Amino acid sequence: MLDNTDIQILDELSKNSRITMKELGVKVHLTGPATSARVAKLEESGVIEGYTINLNRTKLGYHIHAFLTIITESIFHKPYLSFVETQKQYLINNYKISGDGCYILECNFPSTELMNLFLEKLNKHANYKLSIVINK
Repeated sequence: MLDNTDIQILDELSKNSRITMKELGVKVHLTGPATSARVAKLEESGVIEGYTINLNRTKLGYHIHAFLTIITESIFHKPYLSFVETQKQYLINNYKISGDGCYILECNFPSTELMNLFLEKLNKHANYKLSIVINK
C-alpha cells in the first residue's frame, strides 16, 4: 500500500526522473538515503517499472502524427503483428482494443509519401481508418 510520501515521490519522479535523491528528499521531506530506499522499494515492488525520456518527434523530422484503427479480416492477427514489427521506425504504440477495431496504432511519419507507402503495405494485412492529429 502506498502512503502519501510514496505518492509524492512518484509525482516528482514523473515530472523529472533525473532528479537526485537529495533534491527529491528535500521535496518530500526525507533525507537522501531515506528517499533512495523508498525509490528502491517502489522499483522492487514493480510500482516503478522503468525510466524513460520524451522525444520531440517533430524535431526529429516526423511531422505527421497519426492514429489508425486497425480492422483485421480474420481472428488470425499474426500477419498484421509481424508487419508492425518491421515498421518500428514509424510506430509509437500498438494497442489491442475492443470496439470498432482490433487495434489502435499510433504512428509518426516524416512525409505523406512515406505514410502512403506504409498504408499500402499495411493494407495487405488489414483494413484501417486513418486519423491525423491536427494539434496536441
